[in-house]
Formats: sequence, structure tokens, C-alpha cells
Amino acid sequence: MVLFSVYRCLRFLPVGFLLVGLPFNSASSHAQGRSLPVVSQSVDCEILVIGGGLSGTAAAYEALMDGRTVCLTDITDWVGGQVSSQGTSALDEAKRMRDLRFFPRGYNELRRQLYDKYGGLSSGDCWVSVSCFMPRDGHEMLWKQLKAAEQKGRGRLKWFPNTVIKELTYSADGKQIASAIAIQHSPAPGSPPLNTEPLSQIIEDAYRYENSPRLSKQTIRFIPASKPSSSNHQSAISNPQSPTPWYVIEATETGEIVALTDVPHRLGLDPVSAYNPSSPVKTNDPYCTQGFTYTFAMERTASPQPQPVPPFYAQYEPYFSYENKNNTSIDRVFAYRRIWSPNYRQRPRVSGVGSAILPEDISMQNWTWGNDYRPGTAEDNLIYTREQLQQRGELAPGGWMGGLRTETLRRGEENAIAYYYWLTTGTTDSQLGNGVKQPAPNHRYLTGLNSPMGTVHGLSKYPYIRESRRILGRPSPVFAEGFSVNEIDVSKIDYRGETYYQQNLPPAMYQKLWKLLAGLEILKLPSGTIDPNTVTRRTRSTVFQDSVGIAQYAMDFHPCMAQSPPEKPGNIERPGVRQAHGQAYPGEIPLRAMIPQKLDNLIVTGKSIGNSTIAASAYRVHGFEWSTGAAAGTLASFALAKQVLPYQFVDELPRPEPLLEQLRARLESRNNPTEFPDTSIFNLDWEEWRVW
Repeated sequence: MVLFSVYRCLRFLPVGFLLVGLPFNSASSHAQGRSLPVVSQSVDCEILVIGGGLSGTAAAYEALMDGRTVCLTDITDWVGGQVSSQGTSALDEAKRMRDLRFFPRGYNELRRQLYDKYGGLSSGDCWVSVSCFMPRDGHEMLWKQLKAAEQKGRGRLKWFPNTVIKELTYSADGKQIASAIAIQHSPAPGSPPLNTEPLSQIIEDAYRYENSPRLSKQTIRFIPASKPSSSNHQSAISNPQSPTPWYVIEATETGEIVALTDVPHRLGLDPVSAYNPSSPVKTNDPYCTQGFTYTFAMERTASPQPQPVPPFYAQYEPYFSYENKNNTSIDRVFAYRRIWSPNYRQRPRVSGVGSAILPEDISMQNWTWGNDYRPGTAEDNLIYTREQLQQRGELAPGGWMGGLRTETLRRGEENAIAYYYWLTTGTTDSQLGNGVKQPAPNHRYLTGLNSPMGTVHGLSKYPYIRESRRILGRPSPVFAEGFSVNEIDVSKIDYRGETYYQQNLPPAMYQKLWKLLAGLEILKLPSGTIDPNTVTRRTRSTVFQDSVGIAQYAMDFHPCMAQSPPEKPGNIERPGVRQAHGQAYPGEIPLRAMIPQKLDNLIVTGKSIGNSTIAASAYRVHGFEWSTGAAAGTLASFALAKQVLPYQFVDELPRPEPLLEQLRARLESRNNPTEFPDTSIFNLDWEEWRVW
């Protein structure tokens, strides 16, 4: 490719030189009718990881262990996403995976650090998980892991906190990302420190080039490294025959780079099909995604505390509920995600709670009918659709503003604060009726830069995102629009025992469903019409030839609400979305789900891999995110070393792929599992692999 054969020359041209695509000098900017600020610095890397959540941290960890130069960015100042900046520091894990410690090596290292720090997996006695801990500790442990990986692997980590990607440039043929333009912000002189205001108040400012009274900015241009970071690696940029000089890994929480590059993707509910038979819609509904949550921490106190009513409380009060009769006490809800509880192992046990709750215990709140915020219409959806982005001009050069509805972020923040007031003072319950909820004033809402969330306002630095934009992998004869993991690849639903499917699916779709579920029995079925009642359902997940990671959790839904706004009195969950809720088999993460269309040096990880909204409900938890990140980091480094592109690992499937087998062997040799024990199309005994 011409771009790469002349790249060494281009590197020594002034920053204003027009590389490809977007302009950097004033003359080109004038031609485009816009101007860009001067780039403050150019930073080179072999692998650019955009998003410092669990999948991004895992990708960086593996690449550093392999001696690579890694640039890692995040909109917050913490690494770890779910376990830190999003405050959901309670590990969602399947029981047998946990018993066998059957996780990627970096994730197991995090669990080992928890043991070393707390003398167990928890700093608090929660009942939702065997591991609950302080979000700040999650960041500090993962940062320690990254620095240790950097030293052990002789790689180099370049960390860019408080940084967002604003623009991308492309190669001459448009098939590769050539550079990324980022904005890093810091407090303006005389302004308060970062994390003083919640995200909704600074996010739009963070995506603008200009300094503001609140934020000072510097513009950073990420470019491919000019030389290898280790003598163990051949430099792609120094070799004109190399197909790419670097890789960009999409690891953001909402699929920002998926949207910004405009690669084919989906958002929201998928149309019902034989692959996703539990979907409640006939056509795609991009507005109904799972709810997002601003977590917060609250402390049990010995005496009642002042509980000032938020000015917006009346707006959100009609939404809140204990949800079901098993949880109708503040102690039950408090202990659910108790993240701090000194000496809890020596305390008396309390039924339904665990150890006795004492003053100074701290709980992190993440509750469906509480601080979950669940918009689901075109008027209030959080993650803008492609059409909405086009209307707003965010897909135009220089127009990207993060792709989120700021007003919905703000309402999510208000909803969370109002929920705390309801917990301590409220007496209503939207699902269980009056007379259930009792005030509980012996609590304190924790705020301050030294608080568990590390914010002056007390909310998490970033909301916990359950669902993202999801790519469509490359097309194939079976997947004409693009590859995807789907509901039937992991679900344990009894599609025959539940009459819903036979009654609601068109006959042809119901027949196809049973052909897809037949497993090896498909070889005995006629090519035409079959009797679904005679087909034996396979009792395993889909076995993918290109699996590069593992995942298991229940299909767990926090559905959007039917009307706007979510807190509207009498509002209900979107009907039908929970139809697929339930147990799932151990699942695999196929490489094809991580390779987008159109771009050859972009690798997608985390919640943005190619999967349906139903599959995503199980493929969104902590261990899954780490597994996809570990695969992405390993793939990027291995592809650079082999001087091949990711799609070349899978483009001949189902025929043997030697490079793919080498990649899988590399992952396995580094204790990053690519499949579960005894995985085989002949093994139908998976009952012991239950989530709970």
C-alpha cells in the first residue's frame, strides 16, 4: 500500500501536512470550510487502545506482556471501567467458572490481588457476588497490573486519561485508520478539579477543541510507531511489505469508534428470526437498549442523618420500587452490593443479609427499579442511532461529540440521586404498592474526591453501560449481512416446552429454528419440511472454529421502558423484552465477531463485538469483557509479528486456517482460554455448567 511505503517520509513532514482524509494545515482546512487547532503533540504507538475499561485494560495488558508500545485512552482518569469508574465493583461470574478459576490470566491476577489485599475476594459482605470491593481499589489494582506487565514484557505504556477521540484519518484506499486525533482535558486555571461535576455537565465541553472557562485542552495526534518497541519484534512500519503499521482497538463503552468510522453495526432490538426467536419486534428497534446506571455509595450510620430532598425528587419518585417481596427491607438492598464491611467474617449471621450490618459499612447501589435509567424511545434514547448522528452532524468531519444524548445522561444522574433519597425517606413503591416501603434515615450519601466513587458529586465517574453499538462482522454465505453471535448460540431455553415459540413464530421460522437447534441430528433430517416435535434439541452452545475467548452468564435483562420519559407514572417495561431471560450455556467468543467490515486495522472488543441484543445480555459481564480484550491485544501483536491482517485468520473458514490455530495456541499457552473443558460437538453434557 502506497501509504505505508512512504510513511517514514511522511513522519518527518510538519504536523500540518495533509496525510489522508481529514486536513491538518490551514490551507486544507480552508478548502474544507473549517479549521482545526494546532496539534499539541504527536504520539506514536504500535497499538492504540481506545477505552480504558475492562476490555481495553485487558488488551493493553496482553500487548504489554508481548513487548508492544501501547497507547491507552479513557474519558475518565481511572482504568477498569465496570470495576472502577462505573462503580460496579461486584464481579458477575458463573459458579463453575469461579470454582475452577477458569478465567483469562489477567482476570485471575485481579482476583489474586483482591485476595492479597482483603484476605479474600471481598472488602464487603455482599450477597450478589462472592467478590465486592471498593471502586478505587479496582483502579489501583489494575494500574499495578499494567505497570507490572509493562516491566515484565518490556513493553511501553502511554496512558492518556481524560482523553476522547475526536477525529480519524484514513489510508488512501480508505481501508485503514491512519491516525487518530484526540482531545485531552484538564482543569482550567482557577477552576475546581476534575470529577467535581457529573459527566453530563462536562461531556460536550470535553469533545470541543477550544479551551473553556472550565477545561483546558490539548490536541493529540496518535500515529503508528516508527520502530519496534522490542528487539523481539519486526517493525511493520519499517517494512514496506507489511499490510499495516499499527492496530486500533475499539474498547469504548458505547462503541464510539464503531459509530465514528461508520462501519456496519446494529443498535437496540434485533428483528425476530430463527437465530433470535425471543425478540419481541419484527423490525429493528434501535432506541430500546438495556438501561444504564449511575452507581453511588452510601454508608450505614449509627443515628439518623439529614436527608435533604432533591429539587427534582417528585419527578422520579413514581419509578422507584423494591421490585419483589423478597427484597422489601433496606437491609436486604443495602447488603446486596455491600463493598465495605470491616471484620465481617467475625460478625453474627443474619438471614437474607449475610453478616450483621453495622455503622460504617458501605453499600454500592445498582438496582433495576432504582438507579437504573431505562429510556427506550426516539425522544430519550441515550446512544444516538446512525440516523440521529447524521441529523446532528456528528458524522461530518470534526462533528463528533461522543454520540450520547446529554439530556438523558443528566436525567440518569438525577434519577440516581433521587433514588438515594427514596431509599432513606420514601414511602411509595411503584411495583408493590403503598405500605411496603419504610423510611431508613440512618445513612449517609458519600461524596468527595476520596470517596469510593472518587467524585465530589458522589456518582460514578461514568455510568455503567449494559449495551453498546454492536458491529456486523464480515459477510459469509451463512451470514449475508455480516457475522454475529445470536441467542440460539448460548441460550438454554426450552423452545418446545414454552408454547410461546410455536404460537408466535411463523411456521417456516419455527421449522428453521429447530433445524438450527438439531446439532448432529441435522445430518438425519430431510432438506425440506420437518416435524419440529421429532427433533432432539442440542444441549450445548455453538462451537465456533475461530473461538478466541470464553464467556458465561445468564441472559439478564434490564429492559427499556415503554414510554418516555422512563419515570413517567404508571410506565412499564417494554413488553416482551424479558422473553429470553434465563440460563445460558458456556459460550465462545469467535474471532469473526471482532473483525468489522470496511476497515482492516480496526479490532473491536468488549460489548461492541458482533452479537445480537439477546446474546449481549449474557456477553456483557466482567469476565467476558476481559476475555475479549485479552484476545484483541494478543491478536494485534500477533498480526503485527506475522505481517497479516485479522480477517486473513478466518477468511477461508470452514477450511483449516493455520494462522488461526497458531493464534489460538498462543492464547491457550498464556492461560487465556479459548474454549471450555471438553468442548466438542459430540459433548452434550453441560448441565453442571449452570450460572448459579
